[in-house]
Amino acid sequence: MKNLHQKIVSAFEEVANMRGSNIMPLFNEVVLLESGLDSLGFAILVAKLEEDLGYDPFVLADLPIYPRTFGDFITLYERFAPK
Repeated sequence: MKNLHQKIVSAFEEVANMRGSNIMPLFNEVVLLESGLDSLGFAILVAKLEEDLGYDPFVLADLPIYPRTFGDFITLYERFAPK
């Protein structure tokens, strides 16, 4: 899933640049709320990823999911990736 990881990192960086946000290096342990994106930035990120990847794991999940770290965010997208 390396390609998926790279696409998510690229989208994250693109949204941060668009919003003028300084983001932390995106390691698995980075807490999303401390990453540098605000809530609007995350909404834009999820919409961009849906457009780029063709799915939104937050919609596909049966229960609400709130990833805490960047690693959790990646895992969520990997879990719901089309096979």
